[in-house]
Amino acid sequence: MTEIPRERVEVYLDDAVEPLLRRPPPLALELDTRTLDDGNHTLRIEAWDGSGRKGVELVPFRVRNGPAISISGLTAGAVVEGQLSLTLHAYAGGNEDHWKPELAEVPAPIPTWAWVLIIAIAAWAMFYAVSYWHSEPPSLRATF
Repeated sequence: MTEIPRERVEVYLDDAVEPLLRRPPPLALELDTRTLDDGNHTLRIEAWDGSGRKGVELVPFRVRNGPAISISGLTAGAVVEGQLSLTLHAYAGGNEDHWKPELAEVPAPIPTWAWVLIIAIAAWAMFYAVSYWHSEPPSLRATF
């Protein structure tokens, strides 16, 4: 059995009992998230110094290797009643062999600020046209 060094760093994933890595510092770790389920995870790093004091660092992170999901028509914590009309999109991005960009486009209504801007520009254009568009009255003098 190998002796555990007194000065060491141990790295745990989520609530694991056995560490992913146990080495003296400094160390490097490559974590392949493709082996993890999508969702929230925690990386727990425990370090001991030469006198045996322990330090712990928790690093929460979220894995999303699967397709991104977009929901239109329902938000988190919404209070709803009756029948809902939802639009769901799921797209994985550029890591597919034949990626279709149109699948990543989420249809959304034109935002209110855009409508206000369009109406303001149209009103200004009509004001400008009415203010500066003078047609000269026909001249009463005969021009020979």
